[in-house]
Amino acid sequence: MRYKVTKKQYNSKMCFVCGLKNKSSLGASFYEMENGEVVAIFKPLEEHQSYPERLHGGVAASILDETIGRAINVKHGDIWGVTVELNLKYKKPVPLDEELRVVGRITRDTSRLFEGTGEILLSNGEVAVLADAKYIKMPISKITDYDPDDEELMVLSQQQDDPSEIEY
Repeated sequence: MRYKVTKKQYNSKMCFVCGLKNKSSLGASFYEMENGEVVAIFKPLEEHQSYPERLHGGVAASILDETIGRAINVKHGDIWGVTVELNLKYKKPVPLDEELRVVGRITRDTSRLFEGTGEILLSNGEVAVLADAKYIKMPISKITDYDPDDEELMVLSQQQDDPSEIEY
């Protein structure tokens, strides 16, 4: 199905998953969708491999953790998730040098915790990796020394080719 993008989420400068200035970053961009889900779009490179031409399983875990964790921002923009538990099921190899979509959603939201699920989708729409996760809710001030004027953590990178709709 095709869904409208309602908002692009922030990147940071040095994050492994979304860092704009980290040469090893996945370079993922995150979009909030009209159905309440978050979609990450990224293209894994050779430095992200385990076996030749295959995404490392730990890197797959990282992008799923980040995508599911960011899904809480659709409803609670000032809340961040700190991972408590992450479980994965690897169903198919994830190729390199191919644009991939990662979808995350919230399945349970309480006052202190939230839970979610997600999947990495191959370019043909097949599910390669499934995940479910649990996070504790925290404001950014409890996680790191965040200075909003520093612009290290929350950088909005608008690209000319940012989608207005995403099919998945």
